[in-house]
Amino acid sequence: MSLTVPNDLLERARAGEVDDESFLACVRDSLPYAWETICRLVEERKRTGAPFADNQVPPPDETARGQLLRCMASDAMRGAIERHFGVRLAFQNCHRVAVFDPAATAAYAEFTSPRAQLLNQSPELVDC
Repeated sequence: MSLTVPNDLLERARAGEVDDESFLACVRDSLPYAWETICRLVEERKRTGAPFADNQVPPPDETARGQLLRCMASDAMRGAIERHFGVRLAFQNCHRVAVFDPAATAAYAEFTSPRAQLLNQSPELVDC
């Protein structure tokens, strides 16, 4: 299961739309490693003024890795996170998530290119 959804939020979803704030609280509480990683990258990008910041450190364990994979695999989660932080997310493998300034289109295109994906491979990541 991707998210642990509180009963009140589930009932609200059954009754109609759920706002991003409520949805993001569920994501934050359910996937703390993923949330903290993205928050850290958002702050790093802001602090440095760079077009993007990316995580190059593998998760500490399989639970953390699973959280990051589930978060990045969900269009709903990614979209809500992008709207919340005003960024664009990209993902290359089991841990290399990046946070982009939306205006950094060239850097985003390079990071998400087939060339960059191939160059980011290593034997340690084959089964990640």
